[in-house]
Amino acid sequence: MLKFTEEKLGQAEKTELDAHLENLLSKAECTKLWTEKIMKQTEVLLQPNPNARIEEFVYEKLDRKAPSRMNNPELLGQYMVDAGNEFGPGTAYGNALIKCGETQKRIGTADRELIQTSAINFLTPLRNFIEGDYKTITKERKLLQNKRLDLDAAKTRLKKAKVAEARAAIWAEEVTKSEQEVRITQSEFDRQAEITRLLLEGISSTHAHHLRCLNDFVEAQMTYYAQCYQYMLDLQKQLGSFPSTFLSNNNQSSSTPVQSVSTPSLLASASASLPSVSNSVVTSGISELKSSSGNRKARVLYDYDAANSSELSLLADEVITVYSIPGMDSDWLMGERGNQKGKVPITYLELLN
Repeated sequence: MLKFTEEKLGQAEKTELDAHLENLLSKAECTKLWTEKIMKQTEVLLQPNPNARIEEFVYEKLDRKAPSRMNNPELLGQYMVDAGNEFGPGTAYGNALIKCGETQKRIGTADRELIQTSAINFLTPLRNFIEGDYKTITKERKLLQNKRLDLDAAKTRLKKAKVAEARAAIWAEEVTKSEQEVRITQSEFDRQAEITRLLLEGISSTHAHHLRCLNDFVEAQMTYYAQCYQYMLDLQKQLGSFPSTFLSNNNQSSSTPVQSVSTPSLLASASASLPSVSNSVVTSGISELKSSSGNRKARVLYDYDAANSSELSLLADEVITVYSIPGMDSDWLMGERGNQKGKVPITYLELLN
């Protein structure tokens, strides 16, 4: 602590870290900060109830399974079903309540699946980085700080010894001893700096891993929303079979027609009005490739693990040959690497001239 205080007061010289190591430290801190924010907000998104989140946290720390409870859609669904049975399944309102309730329960089940999948494939890897990799980095960084302070103190003692020698106040052996101490502390500092640097360079691999986890999270959300949309579409069709007399609002004349809005057409018109975010050059290049029978070289932007034998695993920055075959999905191309071939996602590629 004294050595650190002397540095702050300007009484001891400070060994500066090289620019590359400083940049790596900054990147690690930035990664830790945003990973924590994303992780916490994802937990809020998946479980809005703060009391439920605290309960799950406590059970997790106790290494026990939290008691299973109905989620909000399931609870609403059960209320609707009970009310429908109370009013009578044979009545229009009671029948509609039962149908709505069953749909809400199915949405609740899909909600559970989303939370479970997201926790395993997205939240757990982020938490493992914060509680594992970054803690190791922090530990080695503190060791590096201590080694640097030891080196600075040794340099200060050597400097004082040389000044005293010049005044013939000490023997030359004292200077030699100080020089040896500086060599030892410099060696220990360099070794710890290399260990810290190697750990920090793993942040790039962490980003690549978190990218794959993010894709899994997006896929889980896509599945969830697609299921909910289908459930509600089926429910809308079932409710549409009721007589219009029962569907009219009490404040609305039964002769006033209720305008039906087609969700697919609404989505289509909304998407058509949105500007395209794809790069025009890349899009035109892929379109040209799909319309021709030729081959193109492409650089891989990210690592990709094949989901099955029909796909080709990819490594970031490698260059492969790609081409299109008739009937292939618009999001995929055929890729070749030597004797290996398989489908590759176009979003992971950058076509080369």
